Amino acid sequence: MASKPVTRISRSAHRERIHRRVRQKVSGTVERPRLTVYRSINQIYAQVIDDRAGTTLVSASSIDKETRKEAKSGGGNIATAKIIGRIVAERAIAAGITKVVFDRGGYKYHGRVQALADAAREAGLKF
Repeated sequence: MASKPVTRISRSAHRERIHRRVRQKVSGTVERPRLTVYRSINQIYAQVIDDRAGTTLVSASSIDKETRKEAKSGGGNIATAKIIGRIVAERAIAAGITKVVFDRGGYKYHGRVQALADAAREAGLKF
């Protein structure tokens, strides 16, 4: 009897499955919007989202003109992730947001994702 071949899913498909599972539990409200992280090989993006209204309240990324001036070494490293975390926290506090729910986007809480979250906490966001 022949066995079935093992099918493997790609890393991005696996991350998307994890992200869907996390999103079943994590949702942003007006009082506590969702701070979500997306990272590509070369860039990193952060958004503060109100899921009830379906709107992005605040965002920051490594491709913004202001952040590119600060992050001279590109967007795919921990130093840039720290800058993005600080900037998104400053923008959120300026918009009157102090508490958020962190959505790691299906990525491990490690490296750039952890650096962004720690920098946002240090800048004053509570999660």
